Amino acid sequence: MNFLLSTRRLPLLSLVLLSVFSLGSIGCGYHVAGRSSALPPEIHVIAIPALENATTTYRIEQRLTSATIHEFLSRTPYKVVSEPSGGDAVLKGKVLTLEAVPLLFDTTSGRATTMLVQMKCEVTLTETSNDKVLYHTDNFVFRSEYEISTDVASFFSEQDPALDRVAKDFARRLVAAVVENY
Repeated sequence: MNFLLSTRRLPLLSLVLLSVFSLGSIGCGYHVAGRSSALPPEIHVIAIPALENATTTYRIEQRLTSATIHEFLSRTPYKVVSEPSGGDAVLKGKVLTLEAVPLLFDTTSGRATTMLVQMKCEVTLTETSNDKVLYHTDNFVFRSEYEISTDVASFFSEQDPALDRVAKDFARRLVAAVVENY
């Protein structure tokens, strides 16, 4: 009889313990990624001048700068200006390398169907009032895979949208790294 009573109480005990552990984890410092900021509270405006381009890829710095500005405006509470003198902090960057290598191939045509894009940048966020470096890396590496068309006629028309996707994905990772100070 005691065994029967204890087995009936087991689901109730499990439910109570699960509830206690769930409530206990609410205050453990968890937060939604991209919503917290490790930047000082006095930073309200971030200046983002055009990134420098040390690669041979034409105007890639313009796409990356534009995507980074858009990402800051849409995902953070910070205002963005282009002039360094107008910001509480200045984000400077340089594209050091940009490579695209084929990963997967179409077995019938032999053409690449998936490319790996890898970009290496140098990034620094500096507080304007005291020149304090808030974030710096000379090895910000972005890697992502992108599918491409095997149709020769559409291949060239895909180049601009593909670069825009790369810039958007790059900006998302860069802003998260800078704001959350990884």
